[in-house]
Formats: sequence, structure tokens, C-alpha cells
Amino acid sequence: MAMRKNRLLEWPLCVFVVYAFSVYPVAGQVRYSIPEEMTLGSFVGDIAKDLGLDPQRLVAGRARIFSAGDSEYVGLDREKGQLLVKERMDREQLCAEMPACSFSFDVILENPMELFRVTVEVLDINDNSPVFPKREIELEISELAVPGARFSIENAVDQDVGENALQKYMLNPTDHFNLNIQGSIDDRKHIEMVLQKPLDREKTKHHYLTLTAVDGGDPQRSGTVQIHIVVLDVNDNAPAFSQATYKAFVPENAAKGTLITTVSATDADEGSSVNIEYYFEHATKRIQELFTIDPISGEVRVVGDIDYEKNKQLQMKIKAKDHGGLTDSCSVVIDVIDINDNIPKITVMSFSSALPEDSVPGTIIAMINIQDLDSAENAEITCSIHNNLPFKMESSLSNYYNLVTESVLDREQTAEYNITITAVDGGSPPLSSKKTLSLKISDVNDHSPQFPQESYDAYVFENNVPSRSFFSVSATDADRGSNARVSYFLEDGSLNGAPLSAYLTVNSDSGVLHAVKSFDYEQIKSFKINVKAQDGGSPPLSGNVTINIFIKDENDNVPQVLYPVQTSGSLVAEMVPRSVDVGYLVTKVVAVDVDSGQNAWLSYKLKKTTDRALFEIGLQNGEIRTIRQVTDKDAVKQKLTVIVEDNGQPSRSATVNVNVAVADSFPEVLSEFTDITVDREYDNNLTFYLVLALAVVSVLFIFSIIAIVTVKIYRWRQNRLFYKSAANLPVIPFHPPVYPDGTLGTLQRVYNYEVCGTTDSRMSNVKFARPYSQNTLVDVSCMGTMQRENREQENADVDGEQNPANNDWRLNQQGQRPGPSGAGPHPEGAGGVVAGTGPWPNPPTEDEQIQALMAAANEVSEVTATVRPRYNAQFPMQHVPDYRQNVYIPGSTATLTANPQQMMSQPALQGPPQAMPQVDVPNAAQTPASKKKSTKKDKK
Repeated sequence: MAMRKNRLLEWPLCVFVVYAFSVYPVAGQVRYSIPEEMTLGSFVGDIAKDLGLDPQRLVAGRARIFSAGDSEYVGLDREKGQLLVKERMDREQLCAEMPACSFSFDVILENPMELFRVTVEVLDINDNSPVFPKREIELEISELAVPGARFSIENAVDQDVGENALQKYMLNPTDHFNLNIQGSIDDRKHIEMVLQKPLDREKTKHHYLTLTAVDGGDPQRSGTVQIHIVVLDVNDNAPAFSQATYKAFVPENAAKGTLITTVSATDADEGSSVNIEYYFEHATKRIQELFTIDPISGEVRVVGDIDYEKNKQLQMKIKAKDHGGLTDSCSVVIDVIDINDNIPKITVMSFSSALPEDSVPGTIIAMINIQDLDSAENAEITCSIHNNLPFKMESSLSNYYNLVTESVLDREQTAEYNITITAVDGGSPPLSSKKTLSLKISDVNDHSPQFPQESYDAYVFENNVPSRSFFSVSATDADRGSNARVSYFLEDGSLNGAPLSAYLTVNSDSGVLHAVKSFDYEQIKSFKINVKAQDGGSPPLSGNVTINIFIKDENDNVPQVLYPVQTSGSLVAEMVPRSVDVGYLVTKVVAVDVDSGQNAWLSYKLKKTTDRALFEIGLQNGEIRTIRQVTDKDAVKQKLTVIVEDNGQPSRSATVNVNVAVADSFPEVLSEFTDITVDREYDNNLTFYLVLALAVVSVLFIFSIIAIVTVKIYRWRQNRLFYKSAANLPVIPFHPPVYPDGTLGTLQRVYNYEVCGTTDSRMSNVKFARPYSQNTLVDVSCMGTMQRENREQENADVDGEQNPANNDWRLNQQGQRPGPSGAGPHPEGAGGVVAGTGPWPNPPTEDEQIQALMAAANEVSEVTATVRPRYNAQFPMQHVPDYRQNVYIPGSTATLTANPQQMMSQPALQGPPQAMPQVDVPNAAQTPASKKKSTKKDKK
């Protein structure tokens, strides 16, 4: 399981790294330790948590891993922010015999650009057993070998390291030999077998031993080898190398067969030196691939390709063996000399292929890593780009470079850049490499649509066909894509009180102007509009252009003659005396044409009717003049037809007749022109309407006269009818009331008659019914129709004064009774009731009678409920109304007021009235029958 061990860079160091090497934030380095041989997908570390980043930052920043090597052992899960095993890791393959094995990679974030260094240490596990180079080792030892003699043994190899590496050897049996290990167990030079007892070839010619190598892993692993010892006859001295260690230097890429060094060993035995054999001891596969040794001469030569980048130093052991089987060994150390044989390797870690044109200087475009496997000055890199580009290279961390903008970009000038990055090392001769990046500048809406001109002049003929195009505008936008898509709009405005859209429209895509309706030059000669071109950017930009639209005149109006005026009912003639000279100005024809230009240029000419023309007309001015002397043969009546023609295409013309009288006096002219037939064109429809209107007015007038006469006759008959019926009205008898104190009042008995009538006074009928009550007082002097009463009231209001009360009715101060204005005071000493002395001095008129009757009819129902308690004969005297002031007539809204002079002289009524002698009630409007009765009473 993965463990996070420590961080190599603390925050202060990280800050230093930011300011010293980088132009973007660097959080530091993270180190993880994991065992080798982990399965794919195993957890390595929580990179987001360890770096203090939000997992969303990894997603938004498009976090990814960059490794300089070809293999990528660790992958990144951006969603979870975790590092996972991506490839199988074998520590022995990664680091071979190196005790500490680790690899590093970078985690790159964008927006903003950030770089994090991650180091993963691969821990060794005991997955390898000690292995001897050979399964069996054969040693030839002389029987004369003395105890203590040492014999070198090929040691075992364990690829594991640390505790899992080789820890000890065990030899079995140990009756003749034992192991002598000096120094570290893994030092191959010091693994030797030491002879403990002398060997006796006659007893045992062959000895078999088992050498076991054991590591320190858990569980332990071991490897064995069989040692076969052959006992030889006498060989006193072993070979000996002149040097224990040989050192040599070889340049990398040395040619095959190159001599590196020569080893040499000598033997003290006579003739033995000639028989010494050389060979590699414990040679690895790599050594065997690169070098070879001559067994006789001891020359070490190159047989493979030496690469400084793979092996900077090579070590090998060479063993010398004589004919007697005695051996010696030495070490050869070969240092590889680096030559500049590797070109710089350019790796693009991050690159934005599109960059907005509004990017500020210093914006990072690409992050580049350059590796040179050479060393020293051969690995010193110089990175550059072309000087004419608005970019530059900036060095950040070691071997890391940033491609940034140096100045402002403009897509409209350069839309794409091909940036060639050149990396040159410091070798001799120097090697270089190039990398080309294609950068596209993305558009920003920084240009508004532009018209080629600030204003345009457009022309359209009047009477044009609606919806037909007559002009177009076009604007260009230096941007691209939607930012360059231009739409056209007509700006708001008005013309003659109507919006411009009522006259024309503009196509939003093409900018073509269309007329909505026909134009009339005589109404509109020119006007201006503003067309706006707007792009599709966000926010949109726009440009305006002014279009002056001129209406071109067409010859659509005929000339109009202003003089002479043509009338249908009168005859106008120009008089020309017979004695006039040639060139005499008779008259001038004046005409106008509402068109313009050549369409309004008028020309005048006469329509010739005779061969000997007397007059001519000016072609341009319309002046009619004589062209010769007047002769007796020339007729008095001259009728000239003038044609007025304009200059349009096609031309239009009008004609006018000019009457000319050739005479010296007016009577002569009059006599000649009496029989002239004047052209009269009457409008038949107008004449018909005039006659019809006259007939209708006449009929209406006659009917109005008849209606007025009928109404007058009807009213006169109604008035006569009421006047006649007034003479037959019954006499209202008068009986003074009897009061409780025994005295007689003014009125003894009252009769009430029922009168019925319609609301229309002209349709009213009077009905005399039997008396049903004795408490109603009827004033027959106030009879009349309601219509007449209302009319009299209106007349009174107009006069500004109120009609005075009837003087025929007022209260008698002494007798407390109503009486005529001519009645005298009560005679003293007269007892009983004093009867009237005669008829009423002012008999009621016909109108007053009708008014009283109609008023009684309108309020007949109210009379019964109101007047009965008021005038009851048994009602006490103190409740009798004060007749000195007002007299109330039942059934009428009229009020009879006493004479103001009498009211002033009469004192207020105090206490109950005194008993008065009875008097006779005056007869009201005596009829012929009542007159006879009155005469008899007078006689009595």
C-alpha cells in the first residue's frame, strides 16, 4: 500500500522557487514511497489533498502528468484527485543495482499554469533469489597445496537490495575447506575458500562441495552451486596480476575492436607464464555485450555500442589461471567519456493552439521541457524563437521553458503564427533541434462594421412599383465568424408624420432597400435615412451610414392653363382693332406644369385651321401676336386653339380655346358673337338633384302651413267649448258656520263637487257629480286649462313680477267672511246674516274658470284628506285659518292673498272671534235662473 513519506520542499523554499525560477505558482514537491510489483490501479497517493488543492481545480485546470521518460508508471484520476499505478514497476528493471530507486514526474495545471514535482520511490520486495553464475564450479587444486591456501569462488548475485539482498554463504561439507569472507558480503572479491587440510590425490581425486547463498528477506530465499574440486599433481606458484585494478577510458560510440586495456599476469613456476589463460569472472550480460578479452594476450576490446547515457562507468573482473589450476583475479574500471552525440529533445508539456487576440503581454502559450542526455557543457541548452514574432521564451525551472506573448496581438493583421522553437546545446560542434507550433489567434469582437462611404445618394423614380428594390448598402467587419456577421437595420425616424418604415424597408441580411409604397415627387422630393449595420458579437458593435434618397420626377402631370380661364357659362373674347400693326400682342397664354426639370418645360403652338393665319404664338412665352395686317376678308370671330405641351418622355399636353374678336367697336363685336354657340356642359345629375331639392322644400313648406292653421283652429274650438260650458256651472250656495258659542261664522255651509279631467287640458271633460261633502270651498273664478295656466305663469315669470291676488276675494275685518271688493261694512244694529248687496263687481274670466276646474281635477283625492278637517263646521274658531292673509282653494296650488293695504290696516287677530250677525253670501257668477231668484229676494 502506498504511503506518503515526506515533502522535500517546505513553503519557504517553494516561495523561493517561485521567484527564482518560475513565472507561475509552484506549490513544491511531493514524495511517495510504494513497493514494487503493485497491481494496476493500486492507490499511490491523494495528490489533491497533499498539494492542498480542490479536486475541482484538477478538473478545471485539465491536470495531467508529464514524464520525461518513455514509460508512464503512474496515472492521475482528476475526478478523485488520486494517483494510481498505471504500469507494472520492477525495481530491478528500473534501477538495476542502485540501492535507492525512484522516478519523478510533473503534474501540470492550466488556467493559471502551475507545475508540481512528484517523486515516487520504489521500495524493494524480496522477489529475487540469490543466483550463482554457474550451476557447477570446477576447481583444480594441486595436492601440494598447503593449508591456508585461498581459492576464489564466483559469488552469487541477488538483484534485491537492502535486507532482501544476499546476506550469507554456507559451505557443506567443511572437512577440507571453509569460507573466508572479508569485508562486505556483497564484495565479490573477498569470497574465497580456504584449505584447511592437505589434499591427498591418492586417497581422493575429486571433492564435491555445496555452496549456498541466503538473502535476508522474509521469507528467505537461497541459491546453491555445486563445487567440484579436482586434485592435481605438484604446482607450487599461482599466477599474479601486475595490478590489482586496471583503469581505462573509452569514448562513447567507440568503434568496435577498439583496444581499451591489456591485463597481464605472471607465474613464478618455470614455463607456467606461457600457459596462463585470461577470462571474465562473474561477467554480466551487459559486459559480455560490450567487451571481449583475449585469453592469451589479455587484451580487452570493444565489441558493442558504448553509450555514456546508459553506462557512465563499467567494472569487470578478469581471472588468470595457470596450467596447474592456480588462479588470480583483478578488476578493470572503464570510465566512459561523453561526447556530444545527443541532440536536445523538445517536449511540449502544455500548449494552447488558439489564443484570443486580446490576450495581455506575458500570457503563457506553451510549457516546454528540453532534455539533453549529454553531460557538462554538452547538456547546456539555449532555447530561442524567431525575433520577428511577438513571442519570447522564458526559462522557469531547470530544463523548463515558457512560451509567452511579448506584445499585443491583432488577428486582423496576422491570424495564425507558425512558431519555430530552436534548442541548441553547448557541445562542439553544437547540436540543435527544432519544434514548430501552429498558433491560431481567435477572434474577439473588437471591430465594428464599416461602410465604404459616410453617406450615399440613392435615386428612385416616382410612381415606383411597391416592394421593388432600388438601392443597397454593404458594410464589412474585419472580425470573423459570428463577430463578422453583419445585419442591417433602419433607424427610427419619421417623414411627414409617418414612420420611415411606412415608406421603405431594408433587408437585414443583404442591406437591399425596398420601397414599401409608391413615391410622389410632387409631395416628397428628397429625404434622409440612417441605416445601422450591427455585427453578431457579444456585445454587438455597430456602424451607421446616411443615405440621401432623391425622388426622380416622371412626366405624370399634364400642363395646367391658368390664363385664359375656361368657363362653361360665359364667353371671354379678346378684341383686336383692325388697325393694329404686325406683332400686336393680343393676349398671353399662361400655363404651368407641377413636374420638374425638362418635364416642366412648356412649349406653345397653335392648331392651324386656315391657310392664311392671322396670329402666331410664342413657342416659349405663350404670347399671341399678329403676324400680318388685318384685312376686310378676315372674319370678326376668330377662335384659336392653343396646344400647351411639356418636354417629357412621353410628352403630355393640354389645349385651350382663345376667342378673338377683330373689330373696332363693342357693338360690332356683340352682334357678331350673339349667335356663337358656347360650349356648355351641364351636369345632368346635378340638375336633377337641384330640382328634386326644390320640390321637397316646397312640399315641406305647404305641409307646415297646413299644420299651423290646423293647430290654430283646434285651439280656437277648444277655447270656445270651455267658454260655453262655464255658463252652466252650478251655483255654490253659501251657509255660514255655527260656532259653539251660538254665533254665526262667515260661511254657514259648503258644498263639494267632484271634477274629473285628463292630463291633457285640450282633451279634458267636466263632469258634475252629486255633492258628497260639505267642507270644500271651490273658487269658480280660477277655472282654466293647465296648459293655459302654465303659459300664464311663464309669462308672469318673464315679466319679472308676480300677478297680484284677486281683489274680488279678501277677508272682511268686521264679519270675518269673504266678500266682494265692493261690500261695505256690517251695518250696526243689523241682526242675523247680512246678505250680499249684489253680484260680483268683477266676474271671473273664462281662463280663470278653466284654471280652477283643472286644478280641482288634478288634486281631487288630496282634497278629501286635507280640506275636510280644516273646514269642518264644528271645528273651533281658534283653528280657523287667518283669512285676512291667505285664502286656500282646495284642489289648487293657487293662493289668494288679501289686499296689502288692508293687511296693513287690520290688526292681528287676538282671541276667539266675536259673534257676528249673519249676512248673505254673494252670488257667484249669476246664471239667468239665479238672477230671477235674486230679484224676488230683493223685492221681499
